[in-house]
Amino acid sequence: MMKTRKFLMVLVAIFMGSQVALFAQEKNDARPQRRQFTKEQMQEMQCNQIIKGLALDDATAAKFTPVYKKYMEEMSATRMMNARKKTENKTTADKQAPKPVPTDAEVEQAIKARFAQSRKMLDIREKYYNEFRKFLSPKQIQKMYNMEKRNGDKFRKEMNKRQGAKGQHDGKRRVAQSHAKK
Repeated sequence: MMKTRKFLMVLVAIFMGSQVALFAQEKNDARPQRRQFTKEQMQEMQCNQIIKGLALDDATAAKFTPVYKKYMEEMSATRMMNARKKTENKTTADKQAPKPVPTDAEVEQAIKARFAQSRKMLDIREKYYNEFRKFLSPKQIQKMYNMEKRNGDKFRKEMNKRQGAKGQHDGKRRVAQSHAKK
């Protein structure tokens, strides 16, 4: 009788443990997957958001859309200018190795590349300002720039949040800068 009771209790404990594990697994699987958008879809959504934000009529929106898409493509290509140079010629082993401390010449080269990138972005903005000005008021253009900045800030915040979430699960402990020096 005692052996039977122990056997039944062990059996119940195993059964309950397996149910908890199954429930936890179902909960993780039930989490909705984040939808991945293509670059073109993201540009289309941003363009539509700006059209709505500026409350453009159909005729103005028809003029705005192709110009804005070209503008975004040029700006995107310019933003990626320095990033491509950094990732070219890197093997998987290079990406996993600790980063060496850059020399003064490398730092100076990076700063000058950033200056060139900023100049090119300014030239693009000026060029397209003149294009946008053909059918938008200066206030509308300023509002568009502000909306772009907010979108960029949201995107960076989301990326940092996602990278932080990845970093928490890699087995490394993260310490805040303010507490690290104590």
